[in-house]
Amino acid sequence: MELLIAIIIGVLTACGVYLSLRGRTFPVVLGLTFLSYAVNLFLLIMGRLTIGSPPIISDNAANYADPLPQALVLTAIVISFGMTAFVIILSLKSFLEMGNDQVDGKHRP
Repeated sequence: MELLIAIIIGVLTACGVYLSLRGRTFPVVLGLTFLSYAVNLFLLIMGRLTIGSPPIISDNAANYADPLPQALVLTAIVISFGMTAFVIILSLKSFLEMGNDQVDGKHRP
């Protein structure tokens, strides 16, 4: 299972980097979204999640799940949503002002 998750995180990262290096704005936004998905999965997996364990230490619980990775992932989801919305609005504004959706603003046929 660890190999599968590592492959998924690697593929998401590779796709995110490839799309972020494209010359148009929509693939760049999609690449940044893939990179944020990869980081979220990485943070979640690094926390060694345990199934059926409470995230709070109590006297009657034999083991517990670490709540910090879950909190980091929830925070990262909110930040990536805001970042994605900002970048989409920024790219739409650039498209309306420049007349094309090239990242550098130059018109290419």
